[in-house]
Amino acid sequence: MRILITNDDGINAPGLVVLEEIAQAIAGADGEVWTVAPAFEQSGVGHCISYTHPMMIARMGPRRYAAEGSPADCVLAGIYDVLQGARPDLVLSGVNRGNNAAENALYSGTVGGAMEAALQGVPAIALSQFLGPETEDLADPFEAARAHGTEMVRKLLERGRWDGGEYRLFYNVNFPPIAAAKVRGHKVATQGWRTDTFFGVEPHVSPSGRKFLWITGGPQHLPTAPGTDVAVNLEGYISITPMRADLTAHDVLKDLEARLK
Repeated sequence: MRILITNDDGINAPGLVVLEEIAQAIAGADGEVWTVAPAFEQSGVGHCISYTHPMMIARMGPRRYAAEGSPADCVLAGIYDVLQGARPDLVLSGVNRGNNAAENALYSGTVGGAMEAALQGVPAIALSQFLGPETEDLADPFEAARAHGTEMVRKLLERGRWDGGEYRLFYNVNFPPIAAAKVRGHKVATQGWRTDTFFGVEPHVSPSGRKFLWITGGPQHLPTAPGTDVAVNLEGYISITPMRADLTAHDVLKDLEARLK
């Protein structure tokens, strides 16, 4: 198996080391793991691509490259430049430092990398490690992802649905913010919504008198509705959310058509 991996935390991120271990275990001794990751952190860039300017790509080692672009850029670079069109059998994106559940999934470069792979017709999984008070005391905050990641990816490959539609399925996996031994299993969950968590801005004035704005987030440990991703993560389960890039609100189509007649 040929696996392409990327992330949004950057080529030197510790979560990428965890993902490399997972990918090597899945690929096997005869497989190939190729890394194309951002040269610098790209958290929060979503599914953006560097459409208006070129990006530099550099070989960092055998099957290991850094690109000055987003995770989606890295997937494109991996497929069409690094692999010279020899398409991967699987794209893994992560392991992100922090959760990409609920509304975070919409901003996530980790999810954006998996989404781009799906749009390219390649099976893809995004993986993220929820962090919290319990993980702060661990020697390895990625312990849950490291211990359970390979099994989770293998289960999805063997038993998951992998359609070939126009907007094909990909998967968003979040590991709970607890020690590996406390993980209670996994649950398929819808994307949740944190009712009191929103991004905003906080203004600051520099010593030179110029105004700058910092993007601010909200609490990450507010549970979402029962059965949704954050809720099951906070209950100690790995969440698995099937996703598509199709943004159509299909549940509204017939009603809207009737209203506009």
